[in-house]
Amino acid sequence: MEFHHRPVLFAETIEALAIRPGGVYVDGTAGGGGHSEEILKRLEGGVLVSIDQDPDAVAAVSQRLAAYPGSRVRQGNFAQMEDIVNGCGFSAVDGVLLDIGVSSHQLDTPERGFSYHYDAPLDMRMSQSGTSARDLVNNLSWQELADILRRYGEDPQAARIAKGIVRAREAGPIETTLQLAEAVKAALPAAVKREPGHPARRTFQALRIAVNGELDRLSEGLDAAFRLLKPGGRLAVITFHSLEDRIVKQRMAAWCTGCTCPPDFPVCVCGKKPQADLIYKKGLTPSPEELEQNPRSRSARLRVCEKRG
Repeated sequence: MEFHHRPVLFAETIEALAIRPGGVYVDGTAGGGGHSEEILKRLEGGVLVSIDQDPDAVAAVSQRLAAYPGSRVRQGNFAQMEDIVNGCGFSAVDGVLLDIGVSSHQLDTPERGFSYHYDAPLDMRMSQSGTSARDLVNNLSWQELADILRRYGEDPQAARIAKGIVRAREAGPIETTLQLAEAVKAALPAAVKREPGHPARRTFQALRIAVNGELDRLSEGLDAAFRLLKPGGRLAVITFHSLEDRIVKQRMAAWCTGCTCPPDFPVCVCGKKPQADLIYKKGLTPSPEELEQNPRSRSARLRVCEKRG
């Protein structure tokens, strides 16, 4: 099975991990295996645990990495990485990579229901199990839908769109991506529809995040990754929108913060010391060349920290 995914900030991410040939690493979002294979090429006696919740990705990456003796491929969410890594016989690792968000394969495979560019069943489940976007759109009240759109899509038109979705489903269940996209467009005033970008972009983002519990899993996964890291180990995280990036930025800042006593205290009484150091103060963004070659990379940001001893 072919699982296409074009990794962004590829060279920068691999470089940031400072890979040790004999080390143990985790790719928590294996996707098509691009990052995983590059890490494995740099290992000599080391091990890489590649994790993905998407069974399509697991099948594809297992085949792609079969020739590498250090490869361990497991299905699961990266929030479960401690149990997965422990199950592979390791209690600590030298580095963790997380490439957050939807993959090119998921966006470009119509039947997965992630994209408003294709008419397909309204799904959006990365794991291909559990509650789907169709379930949310057809069963939640307009108030509950508006909360999702406001919280995860940061959409100022959340209430208007939610009410429009509820009106549209009165004629029958909303079953497909284009039905949903049309319901969103019909709910918006002409001035909003003339703004740049697809009118349903934020709605689809918000529903995808809600369906997959992405922000909760990200928070859990960051903590799990940091607990697993050995002193000197690095955590590299690529995000694609402000909600994800804010969580990563704040969590890394907390790890890198020492004394939190009020400034007027003559001496420190809290005893807090930094647990990590930032590798890039403001993170890295794609180069102009990458933006030209891969427009989907435009919102990507790479943040990296190194755990102290």
